[in-house]
Amino acid sequence: MENKVSKEIFNPVQDNIKKLAELFPTVVKDGQVDFEALKQELGQVEEVGKEKYELTWPGKTLAKQLALTDVVGKTLKYVPEESKNPDTTENLYIEGDNLEVLKLLRNSYYGKIKMIYIDPPYNTGNDFIYKDDFKKLKEESDKEEGELDENGERLIKNQRSSARFHSNWLNMMYPRLKVAKDLLSDDGVIFISIDDNEVDNLKLLANEIFGEKNFIACFPWRKRTAKSDVPFGISQDYEWILCYAKSELFVAGIERKRKYYETPDFNGRPWRIHDLTQQKSASERPNSYFTIINPKTGEEYPADPNNVWRVTKDTFKKYYKENKIVFPGDYDFLRISKPVLRYFKDEDEEKAGEKFGYKAVSTLLPDGVGLTEDGTKEIKELFGVKLFNFPKPSSLIKYLIKIATAFDYDSIILDFFSGSATTAHAVMQLNAEDGGKRKFIMVQLPEKVDEESEAYKAGFKTIADIGKERIRRAGEKIKEEFKDKEWIDDLDIGFKVFKVAETNIRWNDEVFDGEQITLSESALSVKDALDFNPGFTDIDVVYEIMLRHRDFPLTSKIEKLTNIGNRTYMFADSVVVCLEETITSDIVDKIASLEPKPIKIIFRDSAFDDDISLKLNILHRLDTQIKLFNQGKDQTYRVEFI
Repeated sequence: MENKVSKEIFNPVQDNIKKLAELFPTVVKDGQVDFEALKQELGQVEEVGKEKYELTWPGKTLAKQLALTDVVGKTLKYVPEESKNPDTTENLYIEGDNLEVLKLLRNSYYGKIKMIYIDPPYNTGNDFIYKDDFKKLKEESDKEEGELDENGERLIKNQRSSARFHSNWLNMMYPRLKVAKDLLSDDGVIFISIDDNEVDNLKLLANEIFGEKNFIACFPWRKRTAKSDVPFGISQDYEWILCYAKSELFVAGIERKRKYYETPDFNGRPWRIHDLTQQKSASERPNSYFTIINPKTGEEYPADPNNVWRVTKDTFKKYYKENKIVFPGDYDFLRISKPVLRYFKDEDEEKAGEKFGYKAVSTLLPDGVGLTEDGTKEIKELFGVKLFNFPKPSSLIKYLIKIATAFDYDSIILDFFSGSATTAHAVMQLNAEDGGKRKFIMVQLPEKVDEESEAYKAGFKTIADIGKERIRRAGEKIKEEFKDKEWIDDLDIGFKVFKVAETNIRWNDEVFDGEQITLSESALSVKDALDFNPGFTDIDVVYEIMLRHRDFPLTSKIEKLTNIGNRTYMFADSVVVCLEETITSDIVDKIASLEPKPIKIIFRDSAFDDDISLKLNILHRLDTQIKLFNQGKDQTYRVEFI
């Protein structure tokens, strides 16, 4: 049985069934889950009632189904003319419905994202939210019911007068968070900005998706200074940032500003000092309530009855012999009035490991994270006018990235409600400051801007246009500001642009409703018209195939193998995609000789003209030639067909 390139991109159901089978082998039978057996494995021998503690709302079951449904007939189309530094960048900007994008990215970035930050619609009654279609299959039906506008945009204004005001918002958020969780690494984290309108529902929703045990914190962020003209006389000046880990492996950290001293008596061993007292009474720690005597001067330092020493008499003697005690007068530059402990930097490093120099993060955000007005100021500095309402300051997002990636400077940051691309700005800024290699993925619906807005007057038609231009301008500005940094030439300020588009490939099981393919209309060859949709390019097909493979990021190198043919490519030095219309022995021999050795080779079915014997002979020759070039050694590879 020959292998076919999978049409499916996103199929978490089968992954979940496999995981279930690993945990409970008797529960999965012939690929089907025996739910009664599963109950027994979980100790639920008999049902005692239907009621349980959970968040529920109208449409939740359908939202769950939507989260598990594959995205059919869609792909991501590379747009080189809108990209910046596409040959070297590892950043992405993707236009499209973020639920479709998350599903399309699932194979390429499964478990690869270190941090997600999102600033979704707050459901204030004036926000536009995604209206995901659960039942209707035809766009015309959606338009009739007002679910899509005349341009096919899947956004509606969720007004408080709606009978499903909160449900609409939850139905939008559930599948997106559910799929996003799959993209997080095991030590990954998600930050979600929200205000009072949905913070309670969001926390219950996130508890269900990420697990209540993985809730880390709710950070209060002051967005503005107090106003006076507000309902009830109380100004809501704070928003919230909910933080959830993927698992217990996540650890945040913030740099500890410790002062180390270099002195001749400990050449090459920097050291710091620490208080030798503790807030314990003499009755609590009687062995630590004594008078320390400086062996060199005889000066006495009696313990405070309410703040005794951290050491006993015996440990004091031990520490003194190990040079761990510093007395007043030992060093002119130290202004101390009582003995202190000495800690050496190398001992700190050995004890703390990779977390050396870092301390726990407080939910009290530092003053420098800025206000909404700072975000607006940033936009004005870049564009000269206010193009975006209520943007977050990049300093806020930069701080979150800094604490989330304290131990991983080479990580991927995802924002799938990217708006004006503040997160991309923050990633580049932080990398410029500390030399990091963090990458960003921005996802934004090409939502049209108001024709009366400053953005439209400035020439921007969509929010995505604003986001891309902001990254271009901010990147250049950052490079200029940090031009004296030794790593600035390597700062990645580029991005590849992709847009959600219809599939390029005519999959074998597709039904075309009597569609007639005419060469005069498509300008395609007979075989291309049978295999691909009008408007495709070979590179489009290669990227679509890449999306169907695990662990190959969209920034992977694609090389055209001109020595083999005009339509043969290799991505990530691993997978050969041969789109030649005819397969010859010469093509096969050259593929077999490739270095590095491919792990998969993909041909077109039509290249064999339905000749089974030709296909078998070609595959046999490929195998023989690969062994020949490997000097008789076996090579593990796979052949698939489109």
